[in-house]
Amino acid sequence: MAEQLDMFNVIKEASENAKDSPLVTEMKALIDKLNEASRMYYAEGEEIMTNKEYDALYDRLQELEETTGIVFSTSPTQNVGYEVQSQLPKEAHPQRMLSLDKTKDREALRAFAGDHDCLLSWKLDGLTVVLTYRDGELFKAVTRGNGEVGEVITNNARVFDNIPLKIDFTGELVLRGEAVITYADFELINQTITDDGAKYKNPRNLCSGSVRQLDPGITRARHVKFFAFALVSAEGIDFRTRGEQFDWLSDRGFKVVEHRTVNGNTVADGVEWFAAHIADNPVPSDGLVLTIDDIAYARSLGTTAKFPRDSIAFKWQDETAETTLREIEWSASRTGLINPIAVFDPVELEGTTVSRASVHNLSIMEQLALGEGDEISVYKANMIIPQIGDNFTRSGSIRPPEHCPVCGAPTEIRDTGEARTLYCSNPACPAKQLKSFELFVSRNALNIEGLSEATLEEFLSAGIVKSYADLFRLAEKRDLIVGREGFGEKSWRNLADAAEKARRTTMTRLLTALGINAGGPATARLLSRYYREDLGALREASEEELCQIEQIGEVTAAGIRAWFDNAENARQLDELLAVLDLEKASDDNAEKDLDGLTFVVTGSLTHFPNRDALKTEIEKRGGKVSGSVSARTTALINNDAASNSAKNKTARKLGVPVLTEEEFLEKYSFAVQ
Repeated sequence: MAEQLDMFNVIKEASENAKDSPLVTEMKALIDKLNEASRMYYAEGEEIMTNKEYDALYDRLQELEETTGIVFSTSPTQNVGYEVQSQLPKEAHPQRMLSLDKTKDREALRAFAGDHDCLLSWKLDGLTVVLTYRDGELFKAVTRGNGEVGEVITNNARVFDNIPLKIDFTGELVLRGEAVITYADFELINQTITDDGAKYKNPRNLCSGSVRQLDPGITRARHVKFFAFALVSAEGIDFRTRGEQFDWLSDRGFKVVEHRTVNGNTVADGVEWFAAHIADNPVPSDGLVLTIDDIAYARSLGTTAKFPRDSIAFKWQDETAETTLREIEWSASRTGLINPIAVFDPVELEGTTVSRASVHNLSIMEQLALGEGDEISVYKANMIIPQIGDNFTRSGSIRPPEHCPVCGAPTEIRDTGEARTLYCSNPACPAKQLKSFELFVSRNALNIEGLSEATLEEFLSAGIVKSYADLFRLAEKRDLIVGREGFGEKSWRNLADAAEKARRTTMTRLLTALGINAGGPATARLLSRYYREDLGALREASEEELCQIEQIGEVTAAGIRAWFDNAENARQLDELLAVLDLEKASDDNAEKDLDGLTFVVTGSLTHFPNRDALKTEIEKRGGKVSGSVSARTTALINNDAASNSAKNKTARKLGVPVLTEEEFLEKYSFAVQ
């Protein structure tokens, strides 16, 4: 006992002495910085440091822990994720969800695989979700959270684009996967969201905010998709390999993460295959995952305190280049946020020429101590997004502008405690208007052809256009347009004709154009139908009344009511209604003969201007249009019906008919357009 007490005192004394050492002081500072970055990333959806900087600090902390032999309980090397912060219900996971060990060394992957078959797959960059099915129906969905406690998001998961709500398996099924938003949907959503432009900088952050909404209507409109990457348990069924589990899940309508079977001899080829397909991958990823295929052997390996031993994550070894920073451009957005953009001498990275990179905010710019003429290193994060890696000169000579680069109004620095950002103080700044006008004239809104961002910017700056209604008065402004650089008689006439054509529109398009809600065209269409194209009735609707509409929750209802209560919004709308010709939809009494049928539309069309147009016609007759093929799909519409596309393969596998546009129109008695 005395010997044990002596040993305790030795350890205690060593620990107390270490507290005063520079290494421990550095460790504590690193822990605070990394934990704050994690909290902002996972709980707030904000990025206050680059992935490269985080990884460097994390690696340094691990090095110090090995050197000192001291590991604090608050260290991110001992904790998985960060405590979630929201109003969603919390629930503890039955077992702690571990994160993966990581490497950038391909030789380490070869050694990990050895002679065993492994599955190599994308490491998707979204939000991990655990799904539970009971009696053949989705019972519960919970986010990963901090690995021990997650948030219950069952209602939101039910509106993910590709999750089967019912499956042909009645036992309890538990699986894990990643909720993601594709790059294409991210770009489209950015055009329709009016208030989240400064909050969501990438698909991962947008997905995190979308999945954790209190209003499932917003989640539905964001087109979240789910990709399964692990089957935790399927009651009464024993599987031999992970590959068998993936096939079983696919047979039940789940979309599984794209994967290839490799071993130690072929894993390098597998990595090369994924590297070559990064640019074509529609889903955000931040590396690869290598997992032992044999389940029994994988389980025998056990776990460490933080990592499972049957899987390892592979991070791309970023290709870097050194160059010279020439300037910081300040880009103003419709939210008032002014973003710093680094402009440097062109360099080749991952096969493309790069000369610009977002610096995200003032905090990162100041951390890098950027100055004109500084020698910097740049890289592509995950081989896609240009980033500044380091600044070797660190002159720190660049200061944020005191006036907005667009309107000249004073700028203001906002400090939330986590990040410093720059804003324009002028509510009428043309830059703020520009993004709103871009949305207004876009294809799913008023669809005024020819009004590009550059043209809108020039018209706004010159005062030719000051309001939305002015867009329909271009015919009266010939003298102000003709003769400007790049404009002539023909250009003016084409724009005036396009505006005249767009004058005849619908309530759905108008609501979409005005950005009245965060749901975009889908919610606009829902409101138009509910109020039978009566805009006046919608303008007078209370929050309580709006909440009675299926798929409209309290948050969305409050946003709609607040928009109509704004005096300037009301003035602009009245001015618009004086120049627009709102058409009534003609489907009020249409036969709902497609009720209960679900279609998927892919590829180009010949009888409809775009897929949205066909979707509208199907919905008029009571049908639904989904973004992915499942066992519930009635038919896949694809003019290239014989192709081996992913959707065609899935349809054939599930026995879903693949119809050309002509076959679909004839089968369901659509008038040929």
